[in-house]
Amino acid sequence: MYRPGHYGAALLVYAPLGLALLLVDAPGLAVAGGALSLALAPVPDYDQRVPFVSHRGVTHTLLFAAVVGLALGGAGWLVGSANGVGTATRLAAFGVVVGLTGIVSHLLADVVTPAGIAPFWPLSGKNYTLGLTRADNTLANYLLLALGVFAVAFVVAVARPSLLTV
Repeated sequence: MYRPGHYGAALLVYAPLGLALLLVDAPGLAVAGGALSLALAPVPDYDQRVPFVSHRGVTHTLLFAAVVGLALGGAGWLVGSANGVGTATRLAAFGVVVGLTGIVSHLLADVVTPAGIAPFWPLSGKNYTLGLTRADNTLANYLLLALGVFAVAFVVAVARPSLLTV
């Protein structure tokens, strides 16, 4: 998929986590997680800018998702450590989950294309594809974006309906 599709997939995959955070009265984390998910959405495709790294290679794997999740978890720990172990632990867990879901959303968007991905590398090089649409399909990309925006709007309507009234 292209950027609009990846942004939509990121919002769609993040929506349940955003809902959970809103329901436990953590709106700041909910918004931060959504922003981080959107920021992470295009990251696996940066492989196209790195010499000697094949597109849809290592950056399109669950291993890469785990590395990003652990990096964000470490950042969460560092940010939260000034406020005690409890806060550091919560922010570390938040970082891990957002990092994982941000990258996995990209993988899910790419698995629908004929080119597919090999998500289990280095354990397996087997390519997985649903072959539903080409990555450059404008309609599919914007449909996925619309679904993601709708999912976030639905979450806000359920968890914070007062935000939708004027």
